[in-house]
Amino acid sequence: MPVSKCKPLRGLREIYRIGMGPSSSHSMGPRRAAEIFRDGDGSGADSFRATLYGSLAATGKGHLSDVAVREAFEPKECKINWRPRTFLPDHPNGLKLEALDGDGKTTAAWTVFSTGGGELTDGNGIVGGGPVAEYPFRTMDELMQLCANEELPIWAVVERHERDLWSWLGEIWDTMQQCLRRGIDREGILPGPLKVKRHAPEKMSKALEMKGALREMGLISAYALAVIEENAAGGTIVTAPTCGSAGVVPGLLYYLQKHEGFERQMILQALATAGIVGALIKANASISGAEAGCQGEVGAASSMAAAAVAQLLGGSVPQVEYAAEMAMEHSLGMTCDPILGYVQIPCIERNAAGATRAYTCAGYALQGDGSHRISFDEVIETMRQTGEDMSADYRETSRAGLAALKK
Repeated sequence: MPVSKCKPLRGLREIYRIGMGPSSSHSMGPRRAAEIFRDGDGSGADSFRATLYGSLAATGKGHLSDVAVREAFEPKECKINWRPRTFLPDHPNGLKLEALDGDGKTTAAWTVFSTGGGELTDGNGIVGGGPVAEYPFRTMDELMQLCANEELPIWAVVERHERDLWSWLGEIWDTMQQCLRRGIDREGILPGPLKVKRHAPEKMSKALEMKGALREMGLISAYALAVIEENAAGGTIVTAPTCGSAGVVPGLLYYLQKHEGFERQMILQALATAGIVGALIKANASISGAEAGCQGEVGAASSMAAAAVAQLLGGSVPQVEYAAEMAMEHSLGMTCDPILGYVQIPCIERNAAGATRAYTCAGYALQGDGSHRISFDEVIETMRQTGEDMSADYRETSRAGLAALKK
């Protein structure tokens, strides 16, 4: 199952999506697919059947895939079939939806793939989606050359090609903050058999008692935890670039806004830069845990966040690129191995670690002039190859790694 190559660079609206947790590929995508089928070829059906394949089936129960699909078809009944050992050729997250008549016979069917970040594809390409931006580059090197030729920061290039960018990013940032503020105050146990305790409020209190670097890192971790714990509880979040990595970018940017005094417009500009980094990763590799492992989720989010922070702290375009490259370089090979298929262990802690790693990488990049040996494009190609070579057991199937500890 090779990772897709030469995917289009479709812009920021394919990276930041508002939706329900806990998984963009396993709950948000399947729900959207079911709604499209319900209102289209499946309209008028007496009942429905959904067959989940590969990774979508292997961790679907922990990711609430069945709940997402059934809720979309309510009040009509939907039978769920699980086929975790059957992988369809186009993508590990395959879903077949069938409309049934009163005798249980199939009247319409649709096979669709949930490819990460809430995106869907079928035999005709990408399904639906928002306005598609048309960028004159496909690599970071090309983007950097454009910035150099026209003496522009990355966010200004993004501004040229995305419609209604600042009002839309304002809504994205407001939703991120609302999610974080809910999560930072909520205690209790997250849904599911793992009985994972929410830690964001406790971590926040402990961080405020610390000083210096420990206080900084503690606050960043608490904010990232607040978002990803809300995601694990099925709350409304923003993919950045996925649900499973949704805490990294907002956790770090919220810290910089609240404690370092960065103004709203600068935060939105940082989101623009982070977004195009995520879009380049998606176009040239993958943001799907089922395709690339967690390097495509938390690794990508760390790369996005590092670029955003380097820009906010006054970094040049080469320094921003270096920060993004470094954060991904040191995420290479990260497996997607959620215990019992829930976006909880190790996903929650990985968001906190990803946010602090991004902060460290940005600071390191700013200590030099931005020159370095491995380019962002090279490390993304390495990530793509690593994901392709990675055993499917380590790509969101919960059959190996940490997931093998609990069955």
